[in-house]
Amino acid sequence: MIRHRPLRSRPVGFTLIELLVVIAIIGVLIALLLPAVQAAREAARRSQCTNNMKQIGLALHNYHSTHNAFPNGGSPGRRMDVPSDLIGGTSGSPWGAWSSHSMLLPYLEQTPVYNALNFMVATQGDLMFGPIVLTTAITSRIDGFICPSAPSPIGTFYSRPRPGNSYFASMGASMLFNGNHGNNAPNGLFNHGGPVFGLRDILDGSTNTIAFGEWRIGDFNANKLSIQDVINLQGVFPPGADWDSPLLNMPAGGQPFLQWAQQCAAEAPNTIGDGNRNRSWIGEQWVTGMPGRTMGNTLLPPNSQYPNCNINTWGQGDWDTPGMWTLGSFHPGGGNILLADGSVRFLKSTTQPTIIWALGTRDLGEVVSADQY
Repeated sequence: MIRHRPLRSRPVGFTLIELLVVIAIIGVLIALLLPAVQAAREAARRSQCTNNMKQIGLALHNYHSTHNAFPNGGSPGRRMDVPSDLIGGTSGSPWGAWSSHSMLLPYLEQTPVYNALNFMVATQGDLMFGPIVLTTAITSRIDGFICPSAPSPIGTFYSRPRPGNSYFASMGASMLFNGNHGNNAPNGLFNHGGPVFGLRDILDGSTNTIAFGEWRIGDFNANKLSIQDVINLQGVFPPGADWDSPLLNMPAGGQPFLQWAQQCAAEAPNTIGDGNRNRSWIGEQWVTGMPGRTMGNTLLPPNSQYPNCNINTWGQGDWDTPGMWTLGSFHPGGGNILLADGSVRFLKSTTQPTIIWALGTRDLGEVVSADQY
């Protein structure tokens, strides 16, 4: 009788080669899926960013219904000189206008913050009769003013975390900010200290005029050169222009402006490490009605190759000067704009400057179709 030896059963489990193949396949799948997951997250953040701007648009129109005009970009607070004996032998005064953002708070379900503000005092300065009495309110972070795609602002504002601000009130296609200069005032919907404007003043049509725009919050690091940094050009104006020149408004000053923007970009690397010339705090807060804080302009498409710039003419430590604080975002391909009719549009980075200028002005008669941006 012949006995057959039993066959050995195959070992249970994976071989090392099979395991490595499976790991490689999983790695490839993750590499393929990760961009899609990131894109989905950014799409959600962008949707929330758009919704933030829509809420600002509703607030603007509710404010308009109450006051028959939009709020001013910068409404000067009370500037009070402080006796030197009260502040240790030094003298000075608070400064800083109130922003349109602060005026809109009751219409954005932020009435408690609004009620804590005192519009009789200024918004800046370290003196005892200034914003020190407003610290809790003016350092409140308003989620509706922060785009979720933007990193949280770092550092402090009056010894508290910077509140941040991703959306600016548009001064138009203008390097000017002061509204008290007649024909040489900003040509947008908002200005500092000048007249307020309503729907009746938008001769170009509310569907063709930018009210608010999106920008990149600064990196707050003078040792790093970022596209949203504001480069201090120290008195360098566009060719043929000066402080109150009509060439600081577009489209009249278009060619000189573009030359100036190139000059700004060329100078930017020389400002690294210099906190006076590399000003990286754009969008620091929402309370002060000033360029770079809450007011910006529509001079270049979002995320252009040029940094922001300001023209420092008498040693100012801030941005109460002509300059560029223009559109930008952390979204790929462009950024959001809020039109004066309350609608939000995505403005492509490839949009021509002439279209940006036409959308920024309120009453120059430009005609812009949606397929141009």
